[in-house]
Amino acid sequence: MEEGTFVGWLKLPGADVTVGEPLFELEGEKATQEIESLDAGELYIPPDAPKPGSTIPVGALLGYLLAPGEPLPSGDAPKWVAPTQDIVESAPEIHLAVESAAPTGTTPVASPRAKHVANELGVDWTELSGTGRDGRIREADVRAAMPTVVPAISGDRVLLTPRRKAIAERLRTSVHRTIPVTLTTGANAAGIVGLRDQFKATKAALVPAFTDIVACLVAKVLARHPQLAVRWDPQQSTLIAVPEEQYHIGIAVDTPDGLLVPIVRNVARTALLQIAKDSKSLIERARHGKLSIAEMQAGVLTISNLGSYGIDGFTPIINYPEIAVLGLGAVRREAVVSDDDRIVPGLRMTLSLTFDHAAIDGAPAAAFLQDIAAAIENAAAILLGA
Repeated sequence: MEEGTFVGWLKLPGADVTVGEPLFELEGEKATQEIESLDAGELYIPPDAPKPGSTIPVGALLGYLLAPGEPLPSGDAPKWVAPTQDIVESAPEIHLAVESAAPTGTTPVASPRAKHVANELGVDWTELSGTGRDGRIREADVRAAMPTVVPAISGDRVLLTPRRKAIAERLRTSVHRTIPVTLTTGANAAGIVGLRDQFKATKAALVPAFTDIVACLVAKVLARHPQLAVRWDPQQSTLIAVPEEQYHIGIAVDTPDGLLVPIVRNVARTALLQIAKDSKSLIERARHGKLSIAEMQAGVLTISNLGSYGIDGFTPIINYPEIAVLGLGAVRREAVVSDDDRIVPGLRMTLSLTFDHAAIDGAPAAAFLQDIAAAIENAAAILLGA
C-alpha cells in the first residue's frame, strides 16, 4: 500500500507502551487493522499529529516513543519522513517511524522480521552486527550472513511506445476498477458457419466475418438482458443504462503497436452487411494507426476473437468503463452426440464471457452467455429470417 486512513490512537498521550502492544488503528485498502508498536517508551503525540480520518502516506511520522527522562522533541512539529529500511521490513502493511533509542545490553536487538527470517534460514542472529538504528539487526543483516548468488541478466532495454504505454494504463485501470469473473461455455458453431457459407455461395463482394455475425447477435440478445447493457460512470461510480439505439460494439484488433478496440456504431439497428463493411474499415484504420479517439469510445460491450490463432478458451479483459467482454474461440470439427444419441461430426466453439461482478451477479451473466450460444446456433434464422 502507498497510503492509509488514520483511524485513531489506542493509547492515551503519556501512556507507557511496550513492544508488540496495539498502538493505533489504520484503515488500508483491505481492512481496518491494529498496528503494533515496534519499540517501548512513553507515547508523545505532537499537536499537529494526524487526526482520525486523515489520509497518511507510508512512512508518515505519527508520534514519538520517549525513553525514560528523554525531553520532548525540539524544533518544529513533526514532518513527513521516508520510511527507513528497518521500519519497512518490520511492518508489512504500514510503517511507524519512532524516535526512541533501542534498548542496550549484552544481547543485540533484532526486528521481528529479522528474527523470523533468521529462523527460516537457520542463522543465529545474536551473533550478528546490526546496521539499523542503534545497532538494530535488520532482515538485510540476516540475509547478508548467507551466501547469495545473483544471476546476471544482460540484454537491451525494450522501450515502450506511447501507444503501448496507453494500452498498459487502460488495462491497469480495468483491473483496478472491476471485479472480473470469466464464464465459459461451448456453442454449436454450425449456425454461423452456415450463414457465412450462404454469403460465399452467392459470391458476395463482402462476406461477414464471424466477429461481425456475433456482434449483430450480441446486440439482439442485449435487448433481452438490459443488466448487461450498462456502463460505469467513472466520475460518480454509478451505472448508466445504454438505450438500444446506442448499442455500440467494440471489436478488439491486434495492431503492430498493440491491442486497439474500434467501436462499431448502432449495431442493433444496422444490417449485417453494413456492419461487416463498417468493421472492415475500422480494422484497417486501426492497423494503420489512423483511428480517432472518438472511434474507440462509448462501447457497450467488446468482442475479442482469438479463434484465428487456434485458441479455444481464454480470459478477455474488460474494456472499462464497459462491464463485459465476450471472447470467441476457434471453430473446431468435433464428434458430438445428437438428440437421438448418435455420434456425429459437428462444429463447436468456446465462448468466454468476462463480466464485472461489482456491476452484475453470476446468474444473469450466465443467462446472457447461454442466450448468446443459442443465438449463434440459430444465426441464419435470427439475422436473415431463414
